Amino acid sequence: MQIREELENLFAASIAAACEDGSLELAERPAPALERPRDLSNGDWASTLAMRSAKLAHKAPRDIAQIIVDHLPENTMIASTDIAGPGFINIKLAPSAFQAVAARVREQRSDFGKGTLPEGTPHKINLEYVSANPTGPMHVGHGRWATLGDAMARVMRHAGYEVSEEYYINDHGVQMDVFGNSVSVRYMQLLGHDVEMPEKCYGGGYVKDIAQNIIDRDGNKWESVSDEERMAAFREIAYKEMLDLARNTLTNFGTTFDTWFSERSLYVPDESGESAVTRSLAVMNEKGYLYEKDGATWFRSTDFGDDKDRVLLKENGEYTYFMSDVAYHYNKMQRGFEHLIDLWGADHHGYIKRCEAMLAAWGYPGALEVVLGQLVNLFRDGEAVRMSKRTGEMVTFAELIDEVGVDATRFLMLSRSSDQPIDFDIEVAKKKDNSNPVYYVQYAHARICSVLRKAAGEGAEDLSADELVAKVIPADVDLSPLTHESEIALMRKMDDFGELVALAARDRAPFRLTHYAQELAGLFHQFYTNCHIIGEEPAVQNARLALADAARTVLALTLSLIGVSAPERM
Repeated sequence: MQIREELENLFAASIAAACEDGSLELAERPAPALERPRDLSNGDWASTLAMRSAKLAHKAPRDIAQIIVDHLPENTMIASTDIAGPGFINIKLAPSAFQAVAARVREQRSDFGKGTLPEGTPHKINLEYVSANPTGPMHVGHGRWATLGDAMARVMRHAGYEVSEEYYINDHGVQMDVFGNSVSVRYMQLLGHDVEMPEKCYGGGYVKDIAQNIIDRDGNKWESVSDEERMAAFREIAYKEMLDLARNTLTNFGTTFDTWFSERSLYVPDESGESAVTRSLAVMNEKGYLYEKDGATWFRSTDFGDDKDRVLLKENGEYTYFMSDVAYHYNKMQRGFEHLIDLWGADHHGYIKRCEAMLAAWGYPGALEVVLGQLVNLFRDGEAVRMSKRTGEMVTFAELIDEVGVDATRFLMLSRSSDQPIDFDIEVAKKKDNSNPVYYVQYAHARICSVLRKAAGEGAEDLSADELVAKVIPADVDLSPLTHESEIALMRKMDDFGELVALAARDRAPFRLTHYAQELAGLFHQFYTNCHIIGEEPAVQNARLALADAARTVLALTLSLIGVSAPERM
């Protein structure tokens, strides 16, 4: 239980006691209304409860505040209270309240800050992200979605959600034929044929590489077949190569998906002859939201706030791209998910309303949530980077990972809210000093491990951090010596972690953990500077080692929730 929760319980008990003995008459009992003062010299927490109760109790706020203070149960948390201004109750906590935080961290370890969801909150979540077309390598923007989606899933799970991560493979439709034909033309060119790339094509150097790979494996086997047969064969070969590349890139990045969902599968009939597409159409038709016009089948999306109705089946019998989305999202709901979250680029903003409409038509209003993300601007020493040095083309996500590393890429990709563009400087990401935020945070963790090794003395070099902790910190360590303001500040920040995770999960905002990690690392560095650890009298040394260990635990946990490692040596 966090300090806030314990204080809320104390204030709720105070109000109940005051009502029971007649000191206050309240038709309803307001929430404790706790907040952090901007100036901590006023106290660690403040409550506006008295002011919010004035009309209900028909008393002056300062009088109510005094009654509340007088009825607070006996406790070891609150050192003092002060009634200020029109009726603020300022609360100064005892050091033992903060020491209990450090003890709780060390007891709960990786479970620290785990939450439970408020009753009624949809908890079974389908989170779909990246979903890059399998027609080329993933670009740096896809890397941002991989980072955001992965971190969002980790944070939401820690907050109590059940999250299934999904990659939607856009492997159906005209773009796949265009891709296959592009490889086919490059193949024929490499074999000496004078053919031009069509206007609609994929012209990147990777297309030529795929064609060369086919020649290396099959020679001129495909030279004499029809253009249509070659295109169809190369479409599947190239598709598999790009999908494997995406899988490998994401695996190297530490991002895994529970489901890789093929768009093609939506059109495959089952034993009864029905596909996901025909099933979703049938349900929508039963509900009366389809009509025929000009030979096409339309969805009445304007009934649900869209600016115009949408075509699902064209006059020529072809399904629209939107039809795939209709069938796909219906399929998700049929798999038992309570809430769907899609991560899209900001350029898809106009697509949201029609997708919300289709969920509402089936009776799932509000079940779809779309998180839009802005672009990544790549820099090198402040200069914009447009092209890869190696290929002279777009910098791929895989190239960025190779040059910068997973940890720095993840941390910097999460340094800002998803609705803001990111300026990603490659050279800053590679620096091994405190100007690089991920290095600064990881160094704090490694420094703690170094302190533990120093405390353990000879023979400690090969021990893990957990083994060091068991060796140098007594199981019944006394934390009462932790009263220095730097120690209190560090423990206060650790107490924020649970609420931070809950709010970051609720708001789909894992970027807040990068800021928290930097703040926590900064407070540890201050503590390390202001409070000697090794060489102090045993009781003080043990308590400070335990505090350092608690900081290590929260730093490592914070980093793990954004997919960044916590090295023990740097």
